Amino acid sequence: QVQLVESGGGLVQAGGSLRLSCAASGRTFSSYALGYSMGWSRQAPGMEREFVAGISRFSGRTNVADSVKARFTVSKDNAKNILYLQMNSLMLEDKAVYYCAARGSLSPVVTWNALDAWGQGTLVTVSS
Repeated sequence: QVQLVESGGGLVQAGGSLRLSCAASGRTFSSYALGYSMGWSRQAPGMEREFVAGISRFSGRTNVADSVKARFTVSKDNAKNILYLQMNSLMLEDKAVYYCAARGSLSPVVTWNALDAWGQGTLVTVSS
């Protein structure tokens, strides 16, 4: 079992920054923590959920979507079992619910799917 809880969403003006956090827990996660890849997806109103970023807890290697690569950074704190998403230069089109995800994988995930563990999401709203 893996439980994921996101935090850090909110309202920000365009051009501003936010840092999202995701706290991971659970028996399976605790037993195999380094064997997990974690990351983020987002879903904007009326749109499909899209991949944002993935990071291997084992190697630290990352995959970040081209659309946000220059502005978003994914990182982790293995000791605290926390995943982060630093979002800079936020744009109106970044408004979405951001979901934390996890999968058993030594390599950073390049796309998330319904079989992965998911958090409940945190809303990011960007105003003009």
